[in-house]
Amino acid sequence: MITVKSVEEIELMRKAGKLTHDTLILLEKAIAPGVTTKQLDELAYSYIIRNGGKPSFKGYGGFPGSICTSINEQVVHGIPGNIALKEGDIISIDVGVCYKGYHGDSARTFAVGKISAQKQKLIEVTKQSFFEGIKNIKAGSFVGDISSQVQRYVEKHGFSVVKDLVGHGIGKHLHEDPSVPNYGFAGLGPRLSEGMTIAVEPMVNVGTDKVHFSKADGWTVTTADGQPSAHYENTILILADGVEILT
Repeated sequence: MITVKSVEEIELMRKAGKLTHDTLILLEKAIAPGVTTKQLDELAYSYIIRNGGKPSFKGYGGFPGSICTSINEQVVHGIPGNIALKEGDIISIDVGVCYKGYHGDSARTFAVGKISAQKQKLIEVTKQSFFEGIKNIKAGSFVGDISSQVQRYVEKHGFSVVKDLVGHGIGKHLHEDPSVPNYGFAGLGPRLSEGMTIAVEPMVNVGTDKVHFSKADGWTVTTADGQPSAHYENTILILADGVEILT
């Protein structure tokens, strides 16, 4: 069931969203060669707790970390551990924060030191595809309008969108209806209403859109061809005349 949020609920989601955003800013400053993903996870956990929130991901479906840390060919859901970042890596960090019962969800892909031109282009196209996706979106638009705009922009730049993973509604629950694919056709899917909150999250690959789901840890998703992937996500609020980015 797709939920429309009340004024009070939206204000709590703004606070959850700000804390999610601020956590990512903190983590970006800490990224450097030699830093482990476990250190980033510990930094995020302490910051979120200290500011009155709870990490949405910790324990969710058994996930052990407070954040998802996905390096290079890892698309999403990488588990923090003792892996040290290296010069030339890219790392996608996904953060979820629950504040007084409401969730914010956001992701960014960051460079570790100097990276290749291809990886830099991948990060930039992935980020811009999010903004292309929400361009001209407002109450009365369709989910498919977002999906088609993301896909068209990504493919125009020679990359592919992951089709096995999608964005989602968000609110009292981390994952709610509707699903928000990064591919599809304008005018299709659920119609968006004022007060709906959704997480739009392009996941973009250099090569094939096909992915593998790890049987070893049950979480990590990697590109099928081993080429790099990037992730950009924000929680947004649907308005009568546009959208508000909450994260």
